[in-house]
Amino acid sequence: MRKSKPKKRILLPDPRFNDVLVSRFVNNLMERGKKNLAYNIFYDAMDIVGAKTKEDGLEVFKKALANVTPSVEVRSRRIGGATFQIPSEIRPERKMTIGIKHLINFSRKRNEKGMSAKLAGEIVAAFREEGAAFKRKEDTHRMAEANKAFSHFRF
Repeated sequence: MRKSKPKKRILLPDPRFNDVLVSRFVNNLMERGKKNLAYNIFYDAMDIVGAKTKEDGLEVFKKALANVTPSVEVRSRRIGGATFQIPSEIRPERKMTIGIKHLINFSRKRNEKGMSAKLAGEIVAAFREEGAAFKRKEDTHRMAEANKAFSHFRF
């Protein structure tokens, strides 16, 4: 077990929008250490989103991320030989991480040409409260609602 908590790393804001959230998203989007490529994909996606929605790409992205970010999740807990799905609140840091990962994973599964087009499509869908990432959030909330009876087992 750890003696002390590791220090939080300070993220530098991205070069174009000067936003730490964008840096965090790009770090999750990045594969095999190719950060420059990840930035290019993200910025191209923002341009596509801006063209599709006729609004500021960054604002649409932030709204989309807020739409796919869950506020509760279910956790498994064994009690007396039975396993219960117990709904619990998520801390803000984890909320954001889950939202970012859902957006990226579901955009990778889309059928469009090029990652920037896929990402833009998923962001626009999330902005309009549709798409796979938004559906995942709804399913998570629905599961938590269904298992509300076991919330007294919370730890």
